[in-house]
Amino acid sequence: MKITEIRPVIVDAFRTNFVFVRVLTDAGISGVGEGTLEMRERAVAAMIEEAGRDLIGADPFATDAHVEMMSRESYWRTGAVVRSAISALEAAMLDIKGKALGVPAYQLLGGAHRTRVRCYANAWFTGARTPDEFAAKADAALAMGFRALKWDPFGSAYLQMDREARNRTVAIVRRVRDAVGPDVELLIEGHGRLDVPTAIAMAQELAPFRPYCFEEPIPPENIDAMAEVRARSPIPIATGERLYEPTRFAELLAKQAVDILQPDVCHVGGLGEAKRIAMMAHTAFKPVAPHNPMGPIGNAMTLQLAAAIPNFLMLETMATDIPWRKALVDEDLTLEDGWMEIPQKPGLGIDFDEAECARHPYKPYDLRHYRGTLTDIRPKDAPPFFKVKRSA
Repeated sequence: MKITEIRPVIVDAFRTNFVFVRVLTDAGISGVGEGTLEMRERAVAAMIEEAGRDLIGADPFATDAHVEMMSRESYWRTGAVVRSAISALEAAMLDIKGKALGVPAYQLLGGAHRTRVRCYANAWFTGARTPDEFAAKADAALAMGFRALKWDPFGSAYLQMDREARNRTVAIVRRVRDAVGPDVELLIEGHGRLDVPTAIAMAQELAPFRPYCFEEPIPPENIDAMAEVRARSPIPIATGERLYEPTRFAELLAKQAVDILQPDVCHVGGLGEAKRIAMMAHTAFKPVAPHNPMGPIGNAMTLQLAAAIPNFLMLETMATDIPWRKALVDEDLTLEDGWMEIPQKPGLGIDFDEAECARHPYKPYDLRHYRGTLTDIRPKDAPPFFKVKRSA
């Protein structure tokens, strides 16, 4: 079997653009992957084409060798754009291999540790601004079956926060805790907003509400600084979504800068690299909760990874998505009491419709995180992309 063609596709997704790829072979089997990188989508699509030139005529089964080759041949070896392009291509090759062998992709990663995963909700808070609005949105997420909720309560903060902003953040978290009760997990998202003293102070102020973790409290590039925050935070620290090299995850572990690792399969070079990162964490008895707010193929990739690692913790799951997501892909997912079954179809178990993708062409989007508009993450009519089922 030989690779004959590589087609990157960019699709408008309201807050960003999905970056998909289709890899075709002379055996009539094609595979799909995703390398969505917010605000750098066209760069990733171009990199998929550049890296893919060396794959034409190659055997898609030699996945690890191709990942190494693409890293080597980029010369610069790393970077978010390069690694995201490799992630998409690697996943597509694993999809081809799984289809050819008639097995889910997780079987190619060593087999399943589980058949379903516990989920936490992101994007459940769309449009919320006030504590009461966040509480009402939290109630709606619980009605869908979620028992763990993640959100960023820091408004437009960057590095420092004045007392008014701190009080507003505390009020939002307090109101959500009061709304959901003591048994629902709350995950606090930082988006790398804060400097070290502010992150430590906010961790201490939020600790009485018993957050499950504080995600990326400071910018990700200084691991020594993250270690300082972790040493002084009463809340466990999660990070890794903006790291893409296995060596950086090794550094996080060596410097005791993290409690929960969050590699993103769309950024670290694919499922194989993500599993290697997870196994490094496993040697330190640290859990992995993959970063997973991208698109439908990225979600399919992450579900396959979740099956294949022993230290998987929870799956980040967007509570809703663009109304046209269901037309883009042939997903068939069910959320039952906050758990999602791992698909058992060959490969990644998903495909996309190129004609439908063409109906939603690329649109440029700006980062909302520091403008006070982060909660406008979805259109008002955004539906769940999965079926919701509740036990009797």
